[in-house]
Amino acid sequence: MINKRDFVSIDYAGKLEEGTIFDTTDEKLAKENELQAAPRTTICIGEGMILQGIDDQLIGKKEGTYTLTIAPEDAFGKKNAKLIQLIPSGRFTDQKIEPQVGLQLNIDGIMGIIRNVSGGRVLVDFNHPLSGRTVVYEVTVHEIVKDQQKKVEALATALGGSARKDGDKYVIQTQHELDAKSKDELTKKFKELCEVAAVFETVKTPADTSAKTKPHPAKASEDKDPKAQ
Repeated sequence: MINKRDFVSIDYAGKLEEGTIFDTTDEKLAKENELQAAPRTTICIGEGMILQGIDDQLIGKKEGTYTLTIAPEDAFGKKNAKLIQLIPSGRFTDQKIEPQVGLQLNIDGIMGIIRNVSGGRVLVDFNHPLSGRTVVYEVTVHEIVKDQQKKVEALATALGGSARKDGDKYVIQTQHELDAKSKDELTKKFKELCEVAAVFETVKTPADTSAKTKPHPAKASEDKDPKAQ
């Protein structure tokens, strides 16, 4: 039976109530829906590594396949009117961008979708594309993971990094420099969840300049209030 803080290996397929598939680890299903398949993932229950609704509903389950219906507040969040803003079209002109309805773009480091263009103003929605929607996930739990290294690798992946064993400890490589407080908190987290000693090092990689995003079952980010000038 799955308990909080257990690591579990899962596959999944996320769809809207009307049946539209928007994310899956199944390569065949992804191809049929013109998507890129996500890899099979290992998560730690209760640690925010997946949508809250999946996290909560897997507690008490065993290995097997489950259909989970998830309300907006436990999925990609409710619509937040503060995250829908009018921005002068001149801001786009300055960056040589022609605003068009449906265009996804990055403004001040926050992703948004253009909803309307009118009268020198552009209406941009900074909510998650699936905010306000009830979603359904078919989740297959393959195993409750007991292997220590697999647990460490899963936690490192959740941080956007990787892990390698070095003697009696693990080196966690991340793309971003961590401050002393963050390192201390993460050291405790690896000790609590994986029962290992962890040290951290930064590995610089080329910046991702892609402006497109794809819905996925990761924990929805906190609402941000972008500056519209």
